[in-house]
Amino acid sequence: MPKMIFINLPVVDLAKSQAFYSALGMERNPKFSDDTAVCMILSDTIYVMLLSHAKWQSFTTRPIPDSGSSEVSLAMTCDDRAEVDRLVEVGGANGGQIDVNPPEDHGFMYQRTIADPDGHIWEPFWMDPATAEAGVHEEAAS
Repeated sequence: MPKMIFINLPVVDLAKSQAFYSALGMERNPKFSDDTAVCMILSDTIYVMLLSHAKWQSFTTRPIPDSGSSEVSLAMTCDDRAEVDRLVEVGGANGGQIDVNPPEDHGFMYQRTIADPDGHIWEPFWMDPATAEAGVHEEAAS
């Protein structure tokens, strides 16, 4: 059985967050969704769990970070630079904040950032397949 990853994120408004992630192309998984949590499918093995604050606090006694904090950065690959730009622009049009961190273009890699409606940072990026195959450190050293 392949390993699965469930990214759990506390959110203020489940419907608004679901709309944001749907706009990015993720689908709702009803098997793991209810009125306190919505499961969004990123891939066959990666799911984004949007949890109400009450649900989140049932898992931990630690405080929920302020939406302006930097608790985690979630990077995901894209097929090309155009997909990076498309995801960031679509996210911005659906309640996200565009380019929270400055875009980075290293030639072999292109990355932008977007914060979801609750401030969770996503970094869609593209890396040249030849560079990825060779290894980033080898490319940077040459």
